[in-house]
Parts: sequence; C-alpha cells; structure tokens
Amino acid sequence: MKKLLIGLAATLLASTALAEPVFVELKTDLGNVKLRLDKDKAPQTVENFLQYVDSGFYNGVIFHRVIPGFMAQGGGYTFDFQKKETREPVVNESANGLSNVRTSVAMARTNDPDSATAQFFINLVDNKRLDGSKDKPGYAVFGHVVEGMRVIDQLAKEPRGIYRMWPDAPNVPVRILEARRVESAEARNASNDTTQ
Repeated sequence: MKKLLIGLAATLLASTALAEPVFVELKTDLGNVKLRLDKDKAPQTVENFLQYVDSGFYNGVIFHRVIPGFMAQGGGYTFDFQKKETREPVVNESANGLSNVRTSVAMARTNDPDSATAQFFINLVDNKRLDGSKDKPGYAVFGHVVEGMRVIDQLAKEPRGIYRMWPDAPNVPVRILEARRVESAEARNASNDTTQ
C-alpha cells in the first residue's frame, strides 16, 4: 500500500510539473508583451517556438504583416525585410481545442497545413474561422497574450503602405528587440488583464 501511495504521489507531482505554464516576453519597439504558452494542448508547436526563442532567432525580427481588425504577424523577417532561414516545419496542431480568439497566438503557415516554421500571429479580434478540427486543418493556437495587448493594439494603429512589396508592414518597422523565457514566478506577477 505504501508503494502504491508513493507511486501515486510521484505521478501527481509529474503531472503537476507538466502542467506548469511557460511564459515568453517579447520586448518590442512599442513596449513589452508577455505570452503564456499552452504546452499541454500544443506541445510540438510550443517546443518549436521555444527553440526559436532560446536560439535568439526572434531578436531583431519585425512585425511584417499587420491587418487592423484581423491580426499582427511577425517572426520571419529582419528590419530590412530579409527572410531569416528557419528549421524544418512543425506538424499542425490546430485541432487542439484552442480557438483563434482575441489575444491568442497562433502559427502562420502556407496552404500546406504542416508548413509552419517560425512565423506567428496575434489575433486582434476573434477569428474563429481560422480554427481547425479533425476534418479541417486550421491555424494552430499555442498561447495567448497575458500582458501588453495594448502594445499589439498600438501596432495595429501604426501607419502602413509605403513598402510596395509589403503593403501591410508598418511604415516605421516595429521590431522584436528580444524574445526570452520568463520564469513562472516572475510571470505570475504579470496582470492577467489582457487589455493592458
């Protein structure tokens, strides 16, 4: 009986450790944005994103596609619109039960459902038409903004249109200066009010 209780306790501790949330902070030209990643629902997508974060890949990339009333996309191009070399694509985890609602973070991709690499977007409004199901691949949500949504809303107000090849890019590029993991204790001090 004692061994069974010890085994159950170990299992409970392991499952609690798995449920521990992961946070990432994006320091941008307009302010800081904190993301909470859902590694339980989108484990491969979160692991892929964190590899890019940990390698410094996102430091210096811009938000190159910003569409007011829709979303803000970044993670693939430098300040002078040079495409960054990425790793192999990650499998599409869009049928995970998470929805493309305001403040959610999802992977950008081509028409190929399994083509997502480093680019991601933050939903400015509810975009549930982008959700996936078992029968229809969508855009994989893997987290949401827990602090700094006001920064993303400001990003959507920036003037756009001077770049012929990039009509949805802000006229003054908005960079991610640094992307880094934030310890859970530090992130818990962040407000859960996503309007900030």
